[in-house]
Amino acid sequence: MTNSSSAVVLFSHGSRDPLWRAPLEAVATHIQAEQPHRPVACAYLELCEPNIAQVVQTLVAQGAAAITVVPMFLGTGKHAREDLPLLVSELRAQHPSITFHVQQAIGEDARMTALMAHIACEAPAT
Repeated sequence: MTNSSSAVVLFSHGSRDPLWRAPLEAVATHIQAEQPHRPVACAYLELCEPNIAQVVQTLVAQGAAAITVVPMFLGTGKHAREDLPLLVSELRAQHPSITFHVQQAIGEDARMTALMAHIACEAPAT
């Protein structure tokens, strides 16, 4: 499978404040810079758009055959544990030819835990 047929969706809660989205969009920009042929998009549960169904529809129209959904949460709370599986189940029914993979919440990855610990212990900027 080529990178162009394997897409990434960064899934987060959403906010009415457009500045809140900047870090998530920065992750998408970073992925695009490192893997320019891999489609990547941000999707939000509520309060702003695009939602995950809109993003998946666009990625499928662009030729994605597999989509990895990355829950951009520090832990597996209600949104990652309950809301996201329902949404992905609906997406699988709407797009039966697409392979969907859902990663664990990004904050539960040991590499992220180590990075957050490292950042928390840095000396204050002077």
